[in-house]
Amino acid sequence: MIRPQLVNSFTHAALSPDPDLAIGALMIARLEYPKLDAGPYLDQLDALGEEAKLRVTAAAIDAGRVPPRVDPDRYARVLALNDYLFGELRFVGNEAQYEDPRNSFLNEVLERRTGIPITLALLYIEVARRAGLYVEGINFPGHFLLRCPARRGFRYSEDLIIDAFHGGALLSEEACRDLLRKHAGEDAVFETHLLMRANKPQILARMLLNLKRTYVRMHSFPQARDATELLLAVDPSAINELRDRGLLAYHLKDFSAALRDLQTYLQLAAKANLDEDERTEQAQIWEHVKTLRRRVASLN
Repeated sequence: MIRPQLVNSFTHAALSPDPDLAIGALMIARLEYPKLDAGPYLDQLDALGEEAKLRVTAAAIDAGRVPPRVDPDRYARVLALNDYLFGELRFVGNEAQYEDPRNSFLNEVLERRTGIPITLALLYIEVARRAGLYVEGINFPGHFLLRCPARRGFRYSEDLIIDAFHGGALLSEEACRDLLRKHAGEDAVFETHLLMRANKPQILARMLLNLKRTYVRMHSFPQARDATELLLAVDPSAINELRDRGLLAYHLKDFSAALRDLQTYLQLAAKANLDEDERTEQAQIWEHVKTLRRRVASLN
């Protein structure tokens, strides 16, 4: 079982106004590495940020390379950061071993210089912040992205959309449409709200969702349950996570905890508007609850 101290510390880190994402990400890594010392990795990020700051500050604007309506200053700075992270340091998306759980741990991403979209994006945000360049996350369906906004008050209107998984590639709106169709199906409709900024709790929750799914596919149910605990710490109202924690407890034969979570889930779900698939699932959960009540009663 996950230590209550870690849950409390993670909750504070995730919900605090401090923009730092790395501390919360390294707490997530403690699900796999309970004795992880975050200090050396934070020092490493600071060192990367200091070096990146030199590159970003000195970035020269080449007017001939700047796309139409794009802020030349932001364009030059993003290219300088991309050259440093993906060219010189060779951080790269782990396409060959995408499902490796190490891709979800910031300490491993820093050591192995590879990861998935969300962890490479988090690395990018943290190095950019230390370098004095504002970059924000985008909770895009199926593939986490980044945005470097144009300076306001200038005639430039185009923000830069960045794909950290593919070497800092700059994406046009059409490229975003193609990416959406790839991950959500050919009939998916692109809307501008899909490019809205992701806040800190949303970014950390997405990291945890990816990790939880990886653990479930590996049948590593204790670790998946721990990831769900942290998800509920970020958003206690996430009733689907409450359901999943109950189902994971059921798999682990922790019947009292499973019964408690699944009964609470059904009470909350009864007040929600459910579609046909969700109602079918709710009926299945009721069957689990009936079985659990008999099991728990027999143990008393």
